[in-house]
Amino acid sequence: MCLSYTEIMSCSVLLDDNAKPKSTSRAKQWTGEIENLYRFQQAGYRDELEYRQVKQAQIDRWPDTGFVKKLQRRDNTFYYYNRKRECEDREVHKVKVYAY
Repeated sequence: MCLSYTEIMSCSVLLDDNAKPKSTSRAKQWTGEIENLYRFQQAGYRDELEYRQVKQAQIDRWPDTGFVKKLQRRDNTFYYYNRKRECEDREVHKVKVYAY
């Protein structure tokens, strides 16, 4: 049984700390979920689950949009993101969507 990214985040307590993706696909069109995946992947992580496993830190989000506001890379530098969309249409196909 493969779960989508949204299903994983809603029941992430059910997954163990070493959960590995079972499959991957590419995004076809922009959504809020794709926007956040784009931001995690820019910072060097697969998705929110991997970020939480590695950093074990709270994720800062913009309150009005719910988009990720700030992420810490693996080299401990920070990426800061705007509250508006940053993943342009020409970048959407580069985003990987993992299923667990």
